[in-house]
Amino acid sequence: MKLLIVSGRSGSGKSVALKALEDMGYYCIDNLPLSLTLNVIDDHILRNEDIAIGVDARNRHDLEHFSEEITRIKKEAPQAKTLFLDADETTLLKRFSETRRRHPLTNRGLSLRDAIKEEKKLLEPVRASADLVVNTSELSPHELRERLRERVSGDKSQSMDIRLVSFGFKHGAPKDADFVFDVRCLPNPYWDPELRDFTGKDPQIQHFLEQSSMVMEYTWQLKVFFSTWIPEFSKQDRSYFTCAIGCTGGRHRSVFMVETLAKALKPLYPNISIEHRQLDKKQ
Repeated sequence: MKLLIVSGRSGSGKSVALKALEDMGYYCIDNLPLSLTLNVIDDHILRNEDIAIGVDARNRHDLEHFSEEITRIKKEAPQAKTLFLDADETTLLKRFSETRRRHPLTNRGLSLRDAIKEEKKLLEPVRASADLVVNTSELSPHELRERLRERVSGDKSQSMDIRLVSFGFKHGAPKDADFVFDVRCLPNPYWDPELRDFTGKDPQIQHFLEQSSMVMEYTWQLKVFFSTWIPEFSKQDRSYFTCAIGCTGGRHRSVFMVETLAKALKPLYPNISIEHRQLDKKQ
């Protein structure tokens, strides 16, 4: 049995997430008081069912005592994990303006902008203790469902899931990365007209970058960083680790670096996945 506590800011996609988890076979309960969670768990352990429980600002008491409640739950159910969905304030304002839904805290006389800020403060302890944080600002509902299927579903081994992401700084850095590395200091194949249309996955770009001692030094130091610190993060009982590597446009240097690191780390960490934000999405 798996137990997943799903929380996040209003408008960040919790309803989509719970529906996606339901499709994955989870028994989903929205807005269940955490104090009743263990009673629900007892009922479902016998049926070996996976459970997802939604917790949000509608139950202020739960948020004020979240740390205590989640400690109590994990003592009885060590397999429990917390998923937190987040989004930028501008994105949340836009989403609420496009729907007829009311923010739950506006019922207390707050404006929408003030309600969003107040909810962020209330949820800070939840976000801080989350096993997985997903920022949905740039994700469509379909992309969010795919992300959850990738990160939550499946019977994976107990090792930590590692995600390497390439991106372009001019498009913005991923909001949910644990570490962000900047490779804009490395030689840029974009300035060679014959290489410009290729990507870091192509041998032409790989050959160009591998000729640079600076690139090789940077790559070696990242390999040392990961081989040294991934085991330490894994000891903290973390389930997920995301590292983003960015260049200017997200098509050459960052892609090369992610591909190179993934190839080096895969034998040691089979639960590694890669994402090329500027290659995987239509420009």
